[in-house]
This record gives sequence, C-alpha cells and structure tokens, in this order.
Amino acid sequence: MNRPRLGLRARLLALGVLGLVLGFALGGALLLGALGWTLQRSVDAEALRTADAVALLAAEDALPDPLPVAGGQLRVQVVDAQGRIRAASIDADRLVPMLGPGELRPGQAQRLVVDGRRVGLSGPVRVVTVPAGTPQEPRTVLVAKSLSDVRHSLHVVRNLLLVGFPLLVAGLAVVAWRVVGATLRPVEELRSGAAEITGRAGAERLPVPAGQDEIHRLAVTLNDMLDRLAASRDRQRAFVADAAHELRSPLTNMRTELEVARRLGADTDWPAVADDLLADTERLSRLVDDLLLLARLDEQAPAERRPADDGRPARPAAVGPVELGELLRAVADRCPSPPVRLVAPAGAWWTEGDPGELRRVLVNLVENALRHAHAEVRLSVTGPQGAYHLVTVTDDGPGIPVADRERVFARFTRLDDARARDAGGAGLGLAIVRELVRRAGGTVELADATPGAPAPGLRVTVRLPALVEPEPE
Repeated sequence: MNRPRLGLRARLLALGVLGLVLGFALGGALLLGALGWTLQRSVDAEALRTADAVALLAAEDALPDPLPVAGGQLRVQVVDAQGRIRAASIDADRLVPMLGPGELRPGQAQRLVVDGRRVGLSGPVRVVTVPAGTPQEPRTVLVAKSLSDVRHSLHVVRNLLLVGFPLLVAGLAVVAWRVVGATLRPVEELRSGAAEITGRAGAERLPVPAGQDEIHRLAVTLNDMLDRLAASRDRQRAFVADAAHELRSPLTNMRTELEVARRLGADTDWPAVADDLLADTERLSRLVDDLLLLARLDEQAPAERRPADDGRPARPAAVGPVELGELLRAVADRCPSPPVRLVAPAGAWWTEGDPGELRRVLVNLVENALRHAHAEVRLSVTGPQGAYHLVTVTDDGPGIPVADRERVFARFTRLDDARARDAGGAGLGLAIVRELVRRAGGTVELADATPGAPAPGLRVTVRLPALVEPEPE
C-alpha cells in the first residue's frame, strides 16, 4: 500500500526541525566539552598554585606541619625519593602516598585522575605533582583536588540542555510552521488560480503577490506564459476558422456545379463541368498541401528556427549545399518568358538549406509576382554582402503599402478584391515563404521596386546565409 507523501510544508518543517536538532546536539556537545575543559583547567590551576607554594617552602626547608591549605577539597603530601611522606595537610593521609610506586615519577611534573577514596574524597580526584626540594634531597609535592564540583556543574548544564533544547526546538518548530505557511500561501493562491482556469475565451490570469520576490517573478512568468498560450490559442482558432472557410469554398463550388449538371441532365456541358471541377480540385489540393506544410513548420522546435539577429547567419534546420543561380534558373524555366526574366551575373552562389524548401520559396514569390505584375517579373541574385547572399524578386505591379507589408505575412491575408480566390489563392504563400526562410537561417523584406511611381511595384529581398563553394567529391 502506497503511503501518502508529506506535503511541501511538512517536508520543509521536518528538514528544518532535523537541522535544528542536529545543530543543537552538536552545539550542546561542544558547549559541554568547552565547559568541562575550562573547569578542568581551573582545577589544575588551583592545584598547581598550591603545589608551587609548597615547593617553595620545601626548597627553603621550611615546611610546616601540617601543611596549610585553603578549603576542604584539597589534600597535599610531600614525599621523598623513597616514597616516604615528609609532610602532609591536616586532612591528608600521613602513611600512604596518593600515588603508588608505579604511578609516581620522582622529579617529573604529572597530572592524573584517580579514585577519590585514596584521599578520603568521593568521586574522581585530580592529582598534580611538582618536583621540589634540593638536588641532595629531592622531594615531590602531591596535590589532590576533588572534581565533584566540576562533575556537578557539567551535570546541571547537561540537564538544562536536555530540558531546554526540546522546548526550544518545539517553539521554533511552531514558528517555522507558521512562517513556512505564510511563505507558501502565495503558492497555494497560484495553485487555486490555476485550478480555476478553464481554457475558455477571455483573459485568464493568476494572482500576482505584492512582494518583489521569487514567487512574484514566478507568477509574472506564468501570466506571460498564459498570455502566449492564449495568443497561440486565438491564432489556432483563427487558423482553423479560416482554413474551414477556404476549404468549404471549393467544396461548395464543386457541389453546386454537380447539382446544376444533374438537373440539366442531357443539356449539361460535361467537358466544361469537368474543367471547373478540375480547377477546384487543384485549388483544394494546393490549399491542403499549404495547410499541411504550415502545420509541419509549426511543430518544429524553436531552437531549429533561431532568427539571425546578431549579425551571424543562423544554421538552417536541414543542411545541404544549394547553388542559388541554378535554383533561380530552374524556377524561371517553369514560367513564361516574358514576363519572367532572370538577371543573374555569372558565378556561383552557395547557401545551406533544404533544396525543396528554397525552391518552394522562389516559386511562391514568383507566382505572387505574376499575379500582380503588369509586364515584367525579374529574378536576380547578388552577393555575398557580409555573411549573406541576396535573392530578389521584382515586379512592376501596384505594390504593397508600407502599413501592410508586415500584415501580408500573416496567414489567410488578402489585401483587396483583386486578390480573389481564383487569382490570389488563399493568402498562405507569403506566410509559407517567411517560415521557410527562417528555417534556412535568413530573412525576407518587402520594398518598393520604383519608389514614387504611380505603380511602384514590389521588390522582395530574401537574405540567405552565404556558404563557401563546396569541394567536388
């Protein structure tokens, strides 16, 4: 059976409490260690002061009997080289030294912890030895100091830590629970707002916290994403609506012609009906091909269509050497001459890209120019200019107003009645051109062919990355 996982708030609290417990445990251990070390040094310092004072008396051969000591927790003995007690404090044993023969090292300073029962004290005892006397008569001063006060102090501090640390951790856990809850409240509001979003038409946004923190930036980023998704959804709906309208038109024409032909019966001009149906079928086929191509291009990863905005040509999605002069000649040969005229100086202009897609770009531009040209359509290629070759398609038609030159690249855009279905297509040609040129790592621009003229014409300039001529295999 799967156990339910703790929520983020509980996990953060658990991690925080665990960190506090580990930190307090380590801090408590360090505190007790430091306190014990400090108290031990104070005991040693007191014992050494007493031993040094007794050693001075021994050096002057002025040892009183009994030896004077301060407090009842000290025991002092002075022994000779044979381990015999020469002097002792009033509470010290006068027959048995504090340290046995195996423990005492005459002439050396020592610090040991022994059982307090040796000197008549309870608990452990600190014994400090200091050499004394003269070279002719060496002696050793032994001072014993009880560690009961040290142990008692450590015991009290340890009990306080054992009682205080859990209470402190509990209090901090309550505070942390409330603080984490307040911190995550904007996240919960974002979740609630996201749950209320239904994907219907209209502005749908997430609540943005007032603080300028990471959650605020997250909410702003999510709202930007929602705006992009809404714009994409609107474009898809418009695309579907326009596509449905464009697909419905030839189908309606075909159905109307067939119904009229059936009613006329023997009077039907079947060759004319067949020609009309064939024209509508070809138009429908082109429209379906264009829609499928645009759908395929929309599925391409954004990384494969990086715009060339930093002065360097972007790497196309499909890589392959293409000679632009040969491609222009192939496209021009498909069209009547005149009006199509190829103006290309001798030489080779190589670029990278998909040959079929670049051919589709030129075919769409030439067909668009032929629909609007009065007498001539010119194709040319120049370059390289910087890192690009320039391919231009120029016509002498009415041109496109400056205000509409960006709009014509939108899908299903036709500027006037002159671009009717029979002559102007569905308005997908230039949209396909821009997408394919982007995939090739280039850009496309529109300008007047003859500025200031009554019919300025249109010059379409396609910038494609220049490629060094490949070596023959």
